Amino acid sequence: MEYPLFTLSTKPDMAMREYAKGDKWLRLSPSPIGLATVHDRDILIYCISQCMARLNKGEKIAKTLRFSASDLLMVTNRKTSGEGYRLFKQALKRLQGTQIETNITTGNSEQWEVFSFIDSAKTIRESREGRMLEMEITLSDWVFNAIEEQGGEILTISRDYFRLRKPLERRLYELARKHCGTHNEQWSFKVETLHDRTGSQSSPKEFRRMLKAIIDNQRHIPDYTFRLEDDTVHIYPRSDFKGTFNPPPAPQAVSDILLKPETLERAQRFANGRDVPFLENEWRVMLEDKGSIPRKPDGSFINYVKWYVKEFK
Repeated sequence: MEYPLFTLSTKPDMAMREYAKGDKWLRLSPSPIGLATVHDRDILIYCISQCMARLNKGEKIAKTLRFSASDLLMVTNRKTSGEGYRLFKQALKRLQGTQIETNITTGNSEQWEVFSFIDSAKTIRESREGRMLEMEITLSDWVFNAIEEQGGEILTISRDYFRLRKPLERRLYELARKHCGTHNEQWSFKVETLHDRTGSQSSPKEFRRMLKAIIDNQRHIPDYTFRLEDDTVHIYPRSDFKGTFNPPPAPQAVSDILLKPETLERAQRFANGRDVPFLENEWRVMLEDKGSIPRKPDGSFINYVKWYVKEFK
């Protein structure tokens, strides 16, 4: 969510994009039918949700996923008509054809790489009318590594997100979900900063007009409230959303930390045969020595297991 990897345009976007932050950079090159769009991202969200469901059950995941095409279309609020399947194929072609060149780190390693969002997509089974019944999508290594390494940190999104038709509405929700979450009472962006972070190609004046129109009619946007004051947009999590995702009280001591059962199951996958209870004890000793309690203990423990296995091969 840090970079606007998906175009807001609803027409074929053939422009190259480049983003940089510090010594990290990323370049996007369009497919023959344009850059992948914000709405194309729905397919990746669906694939990631399938992987997360398996991880949460303690199951292994693979970069190639097989699923019902109609299920994906319905979950992402797409048409299941012939036109819906045609647009689905176009989205897959843009996801596979959009090229990403970057030196951004995934999987704890930094390297120059060129890749797409997905490596391939194909129909496994079709209806008599030629509609896709069962699909197989192979994620790129970059996307798959991010799921494996950041599984515990991947944010859930509202199902109502898929009902947002305006691309800018979707990008605003994504930024709110990333920066405001449920932990912060509010988050603020300068309009100029939002213009850059959304990837909008509109003029600053037109962008502000579209932003104001969305904020003036925002009741259908889930989870967050937006307020525009002068040149600043303030974002607040709605009270019902905060209540749904209200985190448990923070532990006051290392001994109070309770790891989730699924975290211990995930740790087993990274432990390389080592005893997980032993690793948990070592992790707690390390925290005691540091005199600090991590804000996200489950993610901290998984990262410790990965570090330990790498450090003591």
